[in-house]
Amino acid sequence: MRRHRQAIVERRGRAAAFRSGWMDGWRLGACRGIEQSIHPVAGPLRNAKVFYVPQGFEAIDAGILEALQANVAEAVLVGNEQVRHQAEQLKPDAVIVLNGVHLFAKDYLEQIDAVRRMGIKTAVWFVDDPYVTDDTVRLAPHYDYVFTHERSCVRLYQSLGCAQVHHVPLAAHFGTFRPMPVDRTYDSDICFIGTGFPNRIALFDQLAPYLKRRNVVIAGALWNRMRNYRMIERFLIKEGVPVPESARYYNGAKIVVNLHRTPGQSPENRNAIDWPAESINPRTFDMSACGTLQLTDERSELRELYAVGSELDVYRNAKDLLDKIDYYLSHDEERLRIAARGFRRTRTQHTFDQRIRTMLDILGIG
Repeated sequence: MRRHRQAIVERRGRAAAFRSGWMDGWRLGACRGIEQSIHPVAGPLRNAKVFYVPQGFEAIDAGILEALQANVAEAVLVGNEQVRHQAEQLKPDAVIVLNGVHLFAKDYLEQIDAVRRMGIKTAVWFVDDPYVTDDTVRLAPHYDYVFTHERSCVRLYQSLGCAQVHHVPLAAHFGTFRPMPVDRTYDSDICFIGTGFPNRIALFDQLAPYLKRRNVVIAGALWNRMRNYRMIERFLIKEGVPVPESARYYNGAKIVVNLHRTPGQSPENRNAIDWPAESINPRTFDMSACGTLQLTDERSELRELYAVGSELDVYRNAKDLLDKIDYYLSHDEERLRIAARGFRRTRTQHTFDQRIRTMLDILGIG
């Protein structure tokens, strides 16, 4: 009898492994087929020299620099402490800065002002809006062009007298976030990667009794603030994970949960004016770029960029999220097809090449 039970367990284990392998193969094969069907048309190389000043956001910086290199004759990576000196030496047509908020040189704004006086176009792309508006409202007037990923902030910067303000959403860097085979150690039913902001703590405290019975990955800081911390501690990666590792965890997950941080005043935000948020975060693009099903809370911009229910899905509260997790974990083919459609949308419409072309057009370069 014992041997019979053991044989049944082994057969079930082999069947589960076969099923998991089949799903992985289908997902990777579908995404590969989608990529092969896409034939992007390269635009003409613009006869211009553009400086790019990075923020230190690994995937975003890489995506922007690669897109610039593909679209202008000369793209030069410049540290924020060297902008004025390099501009005097190399005379670029434009300087594009990412954020300019964290860890920039003390005289950085003086450098930007000096570059403008040289007749060189200056642009900033704010990608932390509206969470750091205490800083960005001070920075924006120093640039000729202000780009923001948060569409609600357009009117904020216009109210400061900025003449050229444009909403440009973020995108996925496919050199980092892409469908890929991963080791089984990255496997999970449900994955969440991000800091334990108060709204996330509140949600996962409600989810914890359910999650403790599942194969789960949570990575990030501040999760010890949870009331039900002990229920999730065993599958928590407390120090977070590097950006390339997050892509592997997304690929190993059946479902990736996205929850935007709240924009209002809090110890984690620098948004004393309590400016609202309408736009989606970069993780929305990153998750879909990996060909994994994403369940996200909703921002008003979301439905303009993705088809809800067809390319990703949304949840309203903890109960709704649990219901949808249960549903998609028991409907594998539907889950895989939605994820593949989300990948197609991201690969065709949400790339840094497209965003940078838009910016260069607005800047009148090329």
